[in-house]
Amino acid sequence: MAKTVKNARTPKKTKPSAKAKKAMAASSTRERGAAKVAASAAHQGRGKLERVRMPAHPAKPARGESFAPAEDPNEGKYVYCVIKSERPLSFGPLGIGPEPAEVHTVNYGDIAAIVSNTPMVVQDPTRDNVLAHQRVNETVMQHHTVIPMSFGTVFKTDDDIMELLRSAYDAFTDVLNKMQDKFEFGLKVLWDRDQIIREIEAEDEDIRRLKGEISTQKGSTYFARMQYGRLIDAALQARSERYVSEIFEALRNVSVASRSNKPIGDRMIMNAAFLVARNLEEAFDARVKDIGQRYDKLTFKYTGPWPPYNFVNIRLKLERAH
Repeated sequence: MAKTVKNARTPKKTKPSAKAKKAMAASSTRERGAAKVAASAAHQGRGKLERVRMPAHPAKPARGESFAPAEDPNEGKYVYCVIKSERPLSFGPLGIGPEPAEVHTVNYGDIAAIVSNTPMVVQDPTRDNVLAHQRVNETVMQHHTVIPMSFGTVFKTDDDIMELLRSAYDAFTDVLNKMQDKFEFGLKVLWDRDQIIREIEAEDEDIRRLKGEISTQKGSTYFARMQYGRLIDAALQARSERYVSEIFEALRNVSVASRSNKPIGDRMIMNAAFLVARNLEEAFDARVKDIGQRYDKLTFKYTGPWPPYNFVNIRLKLERAH
């Protein structure tokens, strides 16, 4: 089984402000479908695959009425996400800060922002801060559909947040309805490039012949090496595209949408996010396990569930206080 690493995604930082004027929310649409497949949470077998689940949290979040601390003129309101909720809620000390800040809601109608008090400064995306941002979103996600906000989104007062919720109410409600009972899962696929090259050399007669010429030829081998390199690069590209296409196709009918991101490094051939309905989570798990067993020469890094970071794009136009 391959080792897996949970990669924290750090959303774009937004500067603090006083009045929110506009919010735009959009959700990507990709492949759609449904299937029911037997599932297993612990991945075993030939495939190099292991799922990293959402980490357990040390304290169970409190659920009930929220009593936000009195406002301090030197403090702002850090916003983690937006949810549907008609009543105030409190989630306990989970937020950003040297001592985890109390997390609660600021409500407008039947939607609410999840917030905590924070100094009126631009938050640095340190490991602790990013993990706190994720921890709050993942805790809230256990019982609510969330629209995650970018890291570092800070408002001056509760009134500013309510103005954001009011002005973008239709957009937030639309996205919350589309994301209802859906989670994001990450899937990264890596290979051993040298191993794949050896397989290509064994399968392709022209490449094998050129390699032989390079190793035995006396004198300059420049042109043979150039031709060999071009053939190897083309074969690697073709094989990578084939693997990625087959994996996306295999996961099409157990996910609502998918997104392909740019691979990181030379070993990664696929860096994808999948939007999965709650009732298809086990089917998605089982399908990823099956893919890992079929492609035993590939290494899979499978993480989730996450809030739908890759499928919700929140853009805020903020008006600076005068």
